[in-house]
Amino acid sequence: MAAAFRKAAKSRQREHRERSQPGFRKHLGLLEKKKDYKLRADDYRKKQDYLRALRKKALEKNPDEFYYKMTRVKLQDGVHVIKETKEEVTPEQLKLMRTQDVKYIEMKRVAEVKKIERLKSELHLLDFQGKQKNKHTFFFDTKKEVEQFDIATHLRTAPELVDRVFNRPTIETLQKEKVKGVTQQIRLKRIAKERQKQYNCLTQRIEREKKLFVIAQKIQTRKDLLDKTQKVKVKKQTVNSPAIYKFQSRRKR
Repeated sequence: MAAAFRKAAKSRQREHRERSQPGFRKHLGLLEKKKDYKLRADDYRKKQDYLRALRKKALEKNPDEFYYKMTRVKLQDGVHVIKETKEEVTPEQLKLMRTQDVKYIEMKRVAEVKKIERLKSELHLLDFQGKQKNKHTFFFDTKKEVEQFDIATHLRTAPELVDRVFNRPTIETLQKEKVKGVTQQIRLKRIAKERQKQYNCLTQRIEREKKLFVIAQKIQTRKDLLDKTQKVKVKKQTVNSPAIYKFQSRRKR
């Protein structure tokens, strides 16, 4: 009963409002209340404690101090900035590694290998631009023979066919037999263009197979790291190779 009476009395009592800034002191801003002072005082004490801790750390600093993060941090405009490391994984590789399984990647890589082998068997890589050019050395006994040397005469073929690395008939063969195959210049250019297109496709597939192989290795490395065996990193991960770890040898029962 008494509690109910007190509540009823409080509901009818006068509302106490905090005093505002007097009119002649309006130019000084809002009148600071106790809650405002408490926030300002707490902030001031926090800053003073921080400065005191920094002053103590500077007094107790060892000039010969070293820690490993120093090798990865540089001072730039008075601020310590971590050095940028080399890109270890490309965005495409990261996307594939997160969404696909190693078995799927390996399946796609094997499919690319089969397509590469089929293209190689069709093209034979006889005039491939990326292929290393063969060398043909001729030996002579005197300097006069070297000065009078003519490669077309020595190979007994037409001068127009000297630069060809395949299908280079001799003059006797050209005199005895008729020319077989396409002879029109337009069709020859078209065939050469199609052959070059196939070589470009082969180059792209070889590059794709290399990328898939690297991605498969990186995924397998991440799976191997789930093992609780003690391990040490021997080589860091790069764009073209996975990280290499040395695992502690454990005797299996």
